[in-house]
Amino acid sequence: MMKNRGIAFKLVLLILCGINLIFAAVFGYNYVFTHRMLEKKIEQRARLMTQNTVNRIDEVLRNAEKIPESLSRFLEHFPPDSGDLNAVISDAIKENPVIFGVCTAYEPHERENGKKLFAPYFYRTGTGFARTELAYDYPYSDWYQIPREMGAPVWSEPYFDDGGGRIMTATYSRPFYETRDGRRRIKGIVTADISLSWLQEMLSEIKIEKSGYAFLITKSGTIVTHPQADLIMNETLFSVAEAMQDSRLRDIGRDMIQGHSDFVSLQAFAHPKPCWMAYAPLASNGWSLGVLFPKDELTADIQRLTRVVLALCLGGMALMTLSIIFIARSITRPLTALAEMTDQIAKGNLDASLPEQQSGDEVGKLTTSFNAMQRALKKHITDLTEATAARERIESELQIAHDIQMGILPKTFPAFPDRAEFDLYATILPAKEVGGDLYDFFFLDENRICLVVGDVSGKGVPAALFMAVTRTLIKTKASHSLSAHDTLSRVNDDLALDNPSMMFVTLFLGILDVTTGEMEYANAGHNPPLSDLRPRPGDRAA
Repeated sequence: MMKNRGIAFKLVLLILCGINLIFAAVFGYNYVFTHRMLEKKIEQRARLMTQNTVNRIDEVLRNAEKIPESLSRFLEHFPPDSGDLNAVISDAIKENPVIFGVCTAYEPHERENGKKLFAPYFYRTGTGFARTELAYDYPYSDWYQIPREMGAPVWSEPYFDDGGGRIMTATYSRPFYETRDGRRRIKGIVTADISLSWLQEMLSEIKIEKSGYAFLITKSGTIVTHPQADLIMNETLFSVAEAMQDSRLRDIGRDMIQGHSDFVSLQAFAHPKPCWMAYAPLASNGWSLGVLFPKDELTADIQRLTRVVLALCLGGMALMTLSIIFIARSITRPLTALAEMTDQIAKGNLDASLPEQQSGDEVGKLTTSFNAMQRALKKHITDLTEATAARERIESELQIAHDIQMGILPKTFPAFPDRAEFDLYATILPAKEVGGDLYDFFFLDENRICLVVGDVSGKGVPAALFMAVTRTLIKTKASHSLSAHDTLSRVNDDLALDNPSMMFVTLFLGILDVTTGEMEYANAGHNPPLSDLRPRPGDRAA
């Protein structure tokens, strides 16, 4: 468990956890901020590139639209057999290399030569220009019928021109009119064909890293240009979305054909991988251009930078870990030695060697304190040992004194088994090993017994010695056939001599005649040990 771990482990763990949190926060913020900034830059670049490409295509298409506009005005004022028509068309194709062919398709039976249909078509060849006439029933073609009915110029959907240039093309058709009998009526359609190969070639020049590309779809979602040739004119953006089960791509396709522009994230459909796509509509014909930017390739540098930063962080953390371990061990090594020394001291080894003080920091001060503590502890234990020995010696002496004191006092009962006139019993419990309390009893002659009870001031050995001296003096003085009063007076005189400590003893001394029951007594300041049992006047004898 954590609480059983050493300080070095806890220090390293806590510091590393704190550093890891800081590194993780800084690294995470840097990663998120960098990616957001990069994505914003990519979006700006994508929108700008897409719009520039759209503008280039629109400029070319608008230039292509100028030829039918000029020819329609020319044909409205000059007859179709004019020799200048061929020169005008040839010059227009030469000046605009994007245009593959130009056609002037007249209304059926418009020609006076009896031909039902007449549609001269000028187109490029490998060596120059050629002229032919459309040999199919063109009035039913979309490029002819839609602008004729709408009365306005129209870009057609891409198609394979089987009856003209035999290429994949998109046609810009513009009606021209004549005024007859005061009425304005349509006379025919002037067209300009552009080759889709030109658009494919133009968009293929757009390179975004290794796998990014641009593609073009029509107003119905048909794929006009794409790096995968099998998708061109064979699939729509919606059929691809259906095949991929990608509802996101379907929604994007719907937004594109509605003429909107945006920058979105999706799964590429040429080589499925996460990417961004910018798209914008062509103002000239309503088609939409999409440019895909592969995420992994565009963020490769930032990913590489992230890996480098992560490696540097890990390396820095490894070095920091080693530094922290070194510092922690340099701090805890003397602490560990101090702990081991303390354990040795606790086991009784007061001579355990302390680590040398190598610094003046807290650890050094702690070592100094432990040194002082060790010396003080050794001195204290030495003093305690001596004091204990002295106390034990004194206790032993006191016990001997106690035994001697208790041996001095009579303690055999019954004390006089041969005397039936009286019973006698005494006991003493000193508060300490020895004390100043005393009692004694002894016969002065055949019939008189001396009874003594006393208490020396103070406790302990001095009181015991004073008690022994007092008892000896009482026995000595009482044996001279003195009265109780005289005996105590003489004992008092002897005790008063050479008593610098001013110790004193209270005594009660009584002399009992066992034959008559009479007692003579004297009290030297002791608590009254005897009640006055003599009859008082008015008492009745029992």
